[in-house]
Amino acid sequence: MDKNTIKSKIEKLRREIEYHNYRYYVLDDPKISDREYDLMLRELEKLENENPEFFDANSPTQRVGATPSKKFGSFHHAVPMLSISNVMDLDELDKWDERVRKSLNKSKVEYCCELKFDGSSISLVYSDGEFSGGGTRGDSENGENITPNLRTVKSIPLVLQKNIEGEVVVRGEVMMDKDAFEKINKKAEKEGGKVFANPRNAAAGSLRQLDPKITASRHLKFFAYYIISGIKTKTQSEQLEDLKKLGFIVSPNWELADSIEGVKKFLKKWEEKKESLPFEIDGVVVKVNNVADQEKLGYVSRAPRWAIAYKYQAEEQETIVEDIEVQVGRTGTLTPVAHLKPVRVAGSTVSRATLHNKEEVKRKDIRIGDHVLIHKAGEVIPEIIRSIKEKRTGREKVFKMPKTCPVCGTNVVEDARGIIVKCPNKKCFAQHNEQIIHFVSRAAFDIEHIGPALVEQLIENKLIEDAADLFSLEKGDLEVLPRMGEKSAQNVIDSLNARKKISLNRFIYALGIPNVGEQTASDLADQFETLDKLSNAGLIEFEGLFGIGEVVAKSIYEYFQNEKNVKLLDKLMKAGIEIQKSKKSKKLENKSFVITGSLQKFSREVAEELIRTQGGKASSSVSPNTTYLVSGENPGSKYDKAKKLGVKIISEDEFIKILRN
Repeated sequence: MDKNTIKSKIEKLRREIEYHNYRYYVLDDPKISDREYDLMLRELEKLENENPEFFDANSPTQRVGATPSKKFGSFHHAVPMLSISNVMDLDELDKWDERVRKSLNKSKVEYCCELKFDGSSISLVYSDGEFSGGGTRGDSENGENITPNLRTVKSIPLVLQKNIEGEVVVRGEVMMDKDAFEKINKKAEKEGGKVFANPRNAAAGSLRQLDPKITASRHLKFFAYYIISGIKTKTQSEQLEDLKKLGFIVSPNWELADSIEGVKKFLKKWEEKKESLPFEIDGVVVKVNNVADQEKLGYVSRAPRWAIAYKYQAEEQETIVEDIEVQVGRTGTLTPVAHLKPVRVAGSTVSRATLHNKEEVKRKDIRIGDHVLIHKAGEVIPEIIRSIKEKRTGREKVFKMPKTCPVCGTNVVEDARGIIVKCPNKKCFAQHNEQIIHFVSRAAFDIEHIGPALVEQLIENKLIEDAADLFSLEKGDLEVLPRMGEKSAQNVIDSLNARKKISLNRFIYALGIPNVGEQTASDLADQFETLDKLSNAGLIEFEGLFGIGEVVAKSIYEYFQNEKNVKLLDKLMKAGIEIQKSKKSKKLENKSFVITGSLQKFSREVAEELIRTQGGKASSSVSPNTTYLVSGENPGSKYDKAKKLGVKIISEDEFIKILRN
């Protein structure tokens, strides 16, 4: 590949990975498997290592996780809360062991093997023996402050069992065991609430409840695995013993291995026994046991060199395809979905799996009545691996995509490749329904209390015809609907009123323009700055934008030429929607800022947004190109690095003066 192609590939990977970071860490709603994500990240790391001229401090390879939700306050990690690199087979494990031994100049290294919990990582702080706060990983330096929720987790001690002066920081995993997971999902199904995909999502979602009483009802557990500060030990195994003495639960299943061969025996044992555990695991974490050796090995930008996670392959199960149903999405695309004989896979019961498109069904040769192998991609998304053809009896039915829309009866059309099948009827109920669901989704208007079931009711009862009609609803309109009392109706109205102000990028995304995702919506907002400029732009202007190809440009242009869409925009404006302007000045152009520590006047997110709106760059790591390091209370390691590199360090008050001047 030439350099321009490589650069384009790197930038595309960065955008895609950041999007999946957001879905995983902020929305608790991953769309790809862990393996797919890991392979994508590896590809980016390889390209960046081979092409250092394209280094960017804001690349996903230079950070961990994603920006914390603004629903919670910020929780600063004095010592960055990094993730652990992973390997997927024994050859990669051997290579890691070889690098460790070579770096330490040892023929054998003792390892501490611990089960890799499938939960939500958190950090706890104790002051003079009493619990004082806790938070999520977030972007590794600042997470979400969920202290009130953590206090409800009974296995987190509020007072340590040993008298220790000063601060102690402990890290571990909050989890939901299998029994609690089954109970919460059964209750949700009965009450029409949210059903979680797996215990990991359930744990993360429970921790991020705004009402601690909900968290308390979820029966979460905490397993500690690391002491960051406050107590010194010589080995990782000593740390685990000390954690038990302090009053924490640690996994009873850890073992020491005197070499990598001992590690492999541990891996094999727990791959065979993991289903017998009361909680979910997805692998094993292997750590160099000697702390002095850990310090010698140090860290790379994202992870410690002295630890690795070995991830087990996703569990596979056999079941039967009882039927294949065709669903219609918001853009009219017909998607085949397999209805499966319910089977338990990776901790939860699976009864449906998407087949994506007719070409996928043909390629995998999936028939109604087939015995199939399924797994959960990343132990989250159910996926059919293949049909078991040797079990066919001759009674199986070959699936054929319908010639007419299963909802409105309109003749369907195919794309030029014959893969994507669509309903061309813009008035189709299914499309109508999905468009409004998209409009109220988190990444769009983020309207709480309005889900798919309520949208369907509103359309069926002719209370709304399009998304703009939502803002004309009154409390009395809603109270007459089934399962909608006075309080629920008021919650919906309050949510709608609270979301009438919206940024341009979220507004563009909410419109559901074909082929326009969150990143493209953000790019359009930056380029055109106002809806008026965007809606009046010509096709050539769209085609000239970086990263927007001919197909996407045409979709955007045609959307704003469509009379029906123009009327929708007009209705939204008349309903009181206010699009927030985000025009950038050039006052801080060519200046790069890094923030460390806690700011008093505003959150880190607000400070970084102020920098960007004035043309500056807000970075997450210090480099020779950094103009200023803004130092708040309790600055982290970035402070020392800035001093070493000669970067100018300024206080929060000095930062405010720069913004004002």
